[in-house]
Amino acid sequence: MHIETEATQHLRRAANAAREASRHLAKTGEDTRNAALRIMATALRDHTQEILTANAADVGNFNGSNAFRDRLTLSPARVEAMAKGLEDVAALPDPLGRVLADWTRPNGLNIRRIATPIGVIGMIYESRPNVGADASALCLKSGNAVILRGGSDSLHSAAAINAALVNGLEASGLPRACIQVAPNADRAYVAAMLAGAGLIDLIIPRGGRSLVERVQQEARVPVLAHAEGLCHTYVHAAADPAMARAIVANGKMRRTGVCGATETLLIDRAVAAAQLPSIVADLRALGCDFRADTAARAIVPDLTAANDTDFDTEWLDSTISVGVVDGVDAALAHIARHGTSHTDAIVTEDTAAAERFLAGIDSAVALWNASTQFCDGGEFGFGAEIGIATGRLHARGPVGLEQLTTYRYTIRGNGQVRA
Repeated sequence: MHIETEATQHLRRAANAAREASRHLAKTGEDTRNAALRIMATALRDHTQEILTANAADVGNFNGSNAFRDRLTLSPARVEAMAKGLEDVAALPDPLGRVLADWTRPNGLNIRRIATPIGVIGMIYESRPNVGADASALCLKSGNAVILRGGSDSLHSAAAINAALVNGLEASGLPRACIQVAPNADRAYVAAMLAGAGLIDLIIPRGGRSLVERVQQEARVPVLAHAEGLCHTYVHAAADPAMARAIVANGKMRRTGVCGATETLLIDRAVAAAQLPSIVADLRALGCDFRADTAARAIVPDLTAANDTDFDTEWLDSTISVGVVDGVDAALAHIARHGTSHTDAIVTEDTAAAERFLAGIDSAVALWNASTQFCDGGEFGFGAEIGIATGRLHARGPVGLEQLTTYRYTIRGNGQVRA
């Protein structure tokens, strides 16, 4: 006889409640969901102090890098940004009920493809507590219920944010079960979510390689994967030097712990001697360290030599790998060999070279003359994001409202029968 664990029992109860809540949400109008999001934003602001107190406990217990500490730490401005994010999502067009396609067959049947909610979303994430608020907003607006499981580092923060959001839900008249959090950081709860076929419709992991690999290996539920962001910026031979310096510095050092941060600088051999020293000087002034190949060290000798794994490393810190390449094709080959299909950029004034790069790159997001840190749902106009999808199916790049819907068909006839 199969005996359910405590985690499995809790997940089953949560998922059943989420299913009922998702059915209720799917029937609500856009105005109801938007009003709820605005009330939830107010609740976040009203509970700012409780959220910051909970976050201080998480930060006090944290023992990790400064970049990860930055991802974990909340401030009044970051709580306000979460609240503003909910209002931004409320202001976006309704993703539900959209007619995605409409055609009439020769027999007179009219067929429409209509956007509908997915149902119950399971979100597993690490460290960054604002992810819970972003995911909750996007799921609610798109008519989905969500079960959140944050990391142990942000357990108190996640609970405080959820409490505020649920207060807003109740004040708006929507079911509490629209947004739920795991009761603890027990890894058994993740296992229960991954085994929740029939309970959860889609799992979205957002975290490091080990989390994503575990989810992909163990899940019996469809997965929308957010792989690590080993992002590249390639400075082409025809790059404007001042633009290249600004883009590389921003792409690497604006926030080193985000998945869109540049982790590898590639520079064309034709301009490396002229431009690499100034780019390195800019990064050094911002506190960056380096792992460089032989050609780069021949130009700037005091760079630390790269080892066999450095170009395969997502630093998420103030370190960048540096390589010299011979043209666009060599840059594309390097990225194909070491990248993670996340976000990659070219800096150039040569339109043909840029188009060749954009067409040849196999990444969810490719940029021309812009920082890799623009890979962000808010910057795309999505209001927020639930992650960056790097797989091949359903969605790629920032996952916003549209990517949290599926579709169904409606058929209108006037008495047709099939021969």
